[in-house]
Order: sequence, then C-alpha cells, then structure tokens
Amino acid sequence: MGSVQEFFEGLPTRVSADRIAGMTNTYVFDIEGAGVWTVGVADGAVTVSEGAGDADCTFSASEETFAKIVAGEQNATTAYMTGKLKIKGDMGAAMKLQKIF
Repeated sequence: MGSVQEFFEGLPTRVSADRIAGMTNTYVFDIEGAGVWTVGVADGAVTVSEGAGDADCTFSASEETFAKIVAGEQNATTAYMTGKLKIKGDMGAAMKLQKIF
C-alpha cells in the first residue's frame, strides 16, 4: 500500500456497489501523523473528503496500525481490543465497515 492519503483517494474505485448496497453511513478516520478523512457511504457509492465532518462513527489509529489493518496484517477487532484502534460512536455502523475493507 502507498500512503494513507493514496488509500483514501483510491477507496471509491475499489469498493464494489453490491457490497455496500443499502448502507448509508458516514465515518471519520483520524489517522495520527497522516491526517483526517470523512468517508460517506450512500446509494451504493463511496465518497471521500479530507477533514472531519459529521459522522456515525469515528476511528482513531496511528498511521502504522492503520496501514497494517488495511494490508490485512492486523485484525481490526484485535487492534480495537488492544487499544491500538479507538472507535467512538455507533458500533453497529462500525461493524458494517467490514464490507468496505
């Protein structure tokens, strides 16, 4: 994987519409040392914008932890249980995020 920024910029093209059909959620990712992004899921499409907006759920992690989760080297649940990934907000919405990654 390239940078965290490249990951978020490319996210809309990597998510298939059928995997997110029926989802309408907004997520903020606060990646320490890399930036903050808002990811919206609605009508089978993903939108990404830099900066924080209103969200159902906010994820906070270090750049290293986030890169490992995205690469499949770190389980998100394990990261959460060990405090490397912090989740604030709607846990139901957080669980749906597995469809995207």
